[in-house]
This record gives sequence, structure tokens and C-alpha cells, in this order.
Amino acid sequence: MRLDAMRSCIVLPLFLAAAPAFAQRTDDQLWLQASGVVRVSEHEEATVESIARFGDRARGLAHTEIGGLFAWKLGKVELAIGYRHVEDFVGDRTLPNEERLRQHVIVPLGAGFATRIRLEQRFNSSGPEIGHRVRGQLRFNAPLGRTGLGLFATHETFLNLNTTGWGQRGGIERVRANVGLGAPVGRRLRVEIGYLNQYRFGRAGARDQMDHAMTIGLTLRP
Repeated sequence: MRLDAMRSCIVLPLFLAAAPAFAQRTDDQLWLQASGVVRVSEHEEATVESIARFGDRARGLAHTEIGGLFAWKLGKVELAIGYRHVEDFVGDRTLPNEERLRQHVIVPLGAGFATRIRLEQRFNSSGPEIGHRVRGQLRFNAPLGRTGLGLFATHETFLNLNTTGWGQRGGIERVRANVGLGAPVGRRLRVEIGYLNQYRFGRAGARDQMDHAMTIGLTLRP
């Protein structure tokens, strides 16, 4: 009996610690992004962005975004406003689309760190309400030698400020962590390849989901 009790004391905490992993869903994904930057003036630049994401649960193409951003440089601080058109897919079925207005401020913190605070207003085609969201990101960049190769790492938290009838729920919606390497491809093009882990919290009885994504981003600059 004493041995059985000892086994229970050991196994039970391990089971409880592992329970969230068994309770969540997982998805393997591929995220692609391409951006082109145009310098308007010494302190202003415009960016055109496109995103495509693929996942196992969606059986192929899962998500697309296309839009633009206009940024002002105030010393080392960046202010920007932008727009994105967003679509989601599951198999051959197209889900309600979304239009997003966005604003952000980027502030360097020193030692390779910078923080970005982004506000978003989400307009969903399935309902009239506006979803308001804050996304806080911390980014780290470190050069590796003199060839332009660099290490990057980011952490981002999504906080929904309100609840809507079309599906947004107030509170922390998801967290993302991304780590990878960036390198120049020619004089104007840079590629970043990394691994992204995204944890989405289930709402209204839905299970949590963890996404494992390979990320590939291309940026063309003048």
C-alpha cells in the first residue's frame, strides 16, 4: 500500500502537468510574407504587404492578407497607419472576410531590443460591430558577423478590448513567439526564415490550439 501511494504521488502531478498538452489541438503550418518598401521622403516611407498561410487543419491555404502601411520616422521612433484585407479558408470553403485598420508605434529600447504597440480596428463581413484589439510585440535583433546575417526573436501578445457578435471575445486571445535568421539576398532584398509557435486560447468551450509554423519573409527595400 505504501508503494502504491508513493507511485500515486509521483504519477498524479505528472499527469496534471501534461493535461493541458493533451487538451489542446495542434496544427503544422507554413507562413509566407512578402513586403516592398518605398521611401517617400527622408522621414516617410510606404510599405505594401502580402501574406499567405497554409495549415493542415485547413487542408491547404488557410489565411491571406494584403494591404499597406505609411510610416513616419520621428528620430528613432516610428509611427504608422495602415490597412489590410483579410480572408480565411477551410478546404474549399471561404469564411467571412475582414477589413482592418491599424496604427502602431515602434520604440527602440537599446541592446538590440525594440517594442511595437499596434492598435487594430476589425470590420468583419458577418456582423456590424467593430472589434478593437491591441498587439504588443518585443523584438530582438543581433548581427552575426559582417556578412549581413542576423538573428531575430519576437514575442507578441494579442489582447481583445471588446466582445462582438461575430466572434471576437474580450481578453487575451493568443501569444506568439518567433525565432530565426535573416540574410541579404543581393543589394535590396532580405530574407528571414524562422520557427513560430502560436498558442490560441479556446473560448466558449472550444479547445486551446497550438500552431507550429515555418516562417519565410521577403522584404524589398530601396
